[in-house]
Amino acid sequence: MTRQSATRTLGRTGVRVTPLGLGCAPIGNFRRPVGEEQARAVVGAALEEGWTYLDTAPHYGVGLSEERIGRALAGRDRAALTVSTKVGRRLRPLAPGEEPPDGEGFVDTPPRARVWDLTRDGIRATVEASLERLGTDRVEVLLLHDVENHVREVYETGFPALAELRAEGAVGAIGFGMNHSDHLARFVADLDVDVVLCAGRWTLLDHRAAADLLPVCSRRGTSVVVGGVYNSGLLADPRPGATFDYREAPRELLERARRIGEVCAEFGVPLRAAALRFPFGHPAVASVVVGCATAEEVRDNARMFAHEVPDGLWHELTGRGLLPEGLPLPTAG
Repeated sequence: MTRQSATRTLGRTGVRVTPLGLGCAPIGNFRRPVGEEQARAVVGAALEEGWTYLDTAPHYGVGLSEERIGRALAGRDRAALTVSTKVGRRLRPLAPGEEPPDGEGFVDTPPRARVWDLTRDGIRATVEASLERLGTDRVEVLLLHDVENHVREVYETGFPALAELRAEGAVGAIGFGMNHSDHLARFVADLDVDVVLCAGRWTLLDHRAAADLLPVCSRRGTSVVVGGVYNSGLLADPRPGATFDYREAPRELLERARRIGEVCAEFGVPLRAAALRFPFGHPAVASVVVGCATAEEVRDNARMFAHEVPDGLWHELTGRGLLPEGLPLPTAG
């Protein structure tokens, strides 16, 4: 059995995900334009590599990512795939003559605007629009997206709307997606959450989720999907000017990433391979989603994930003070 065929179940649902999933923000033109055929090739390469889990959101290219996934998956067996999308931002068309709003990192996007809407009706309308763009009648996973500044609405209307959709069988698993592990931990503790997508807080450089989110997920039986394992680039290529959380990395973080890379090299392991494998040290982690803008990036990540990583590497990183003592660490095989 290959690493990619060993799927895991999200929480107590029947929804299964592959260890690597495709993060679909890049094919929504995140920070750089991606052509239609290139986007189709990215999805095709992911499926060829066995990544049957795809994560998207209306936010990604104001619907462009979902539209491209829908076109790329047309004619394929949807029963073999797991698609997650998100709610919180509803999309509306621009009025005639209306200036396009801030793209929030996305470029060359359709003429639409984002509107925060966590009402029951707003969430249902958001889901219906996503299904139309995706060309399907169902998504397997539905997440409240970046709602750290909308906590009251989460408890009053947002999460109850998701729970209602789950009870109706309209979605299989529900939860949250954001990069604030402390907020995620609170929601998991208080609510019946199947899965959370935590970006950038359980990586070789940032272990905040170990202190708050991961323990409560283990206790509550909530699965974790990890995004941002390269911390927006620093762990892919720790060179001067590399970014951490989409800003130029501070000197001390750059140096630490370089030192981690040097230890990896001593063991014959590419830094990216270690970054991809690290999150699986915690048993609550079900999958890692990787954003890819080209088919070659998909194939490269698949090669990195297949690379053997000896247990001694993690212990050496801990011994040199590059990982804190007591972290859950992966084991080979």
